[in-house]
Amino acid sequence: MPEPRDGAEIPSSAARVRLVVTDVDGVLTDGSIGLTESGEEIKRFSIQDGFGVELLRSVGIEVAFLSGRASRIVEHRARGLGITLHFHGIREKRPQLEAILRERSIEPIDVCYIGDDFLDMSCLRHVGFPVAVANAREEVKREARYVTRASGGDGAFREVAELILQARGQWEALVETYR
Repeated sequence: MPEPRDGAEIPSSAARVRLVVTDVDGVLTDGSIGLTESGEEIKRFSIQDGFGVELLRSVGIEVAFLSGRASRIVEHRARGLGITLHFHGIREKRPQLEAILRERSIEPIDVCYIGDDFLDMSCLRHVGFPVAVANAREEVKREARYVTRASGGDGAFREVAELILQARGQWEALVETYR
């Protein structure tokens, strides 16, 4: 089970989560952008993070991507994971987050937001379970109730998914389905 930083208890708000909204670059990727000779972007995504999305969705927890950069690669990744809520090129993220919550009739306290940089700070302050990845900016970590041990693009999302499922008491039964 993932352990909270500094030996603190897992926030009870993790058990309330009905929606996980995540930044993409720096959370689902390591924040690097590769470029081909023709100028096309290349991003690296963790398969384990993708399976974390699948695990959450299997118990009815919806996942949304909220990215500051516009990217066809992110759209492709979202479609591949069955994520219908994916927003790109959003510099002011909180209004978009609020719109998602209104559309889904979800209270901010029932939301986990995962971020790594300044564009995520207003969203972290707005939700019940704010999470920063291990390689997040220090200012962002201070806004979080949980900081992952894993870095962005290297299993951080999966760590959060497992933590939420454990807090909700669904982890063991879910693992049993794969034995």
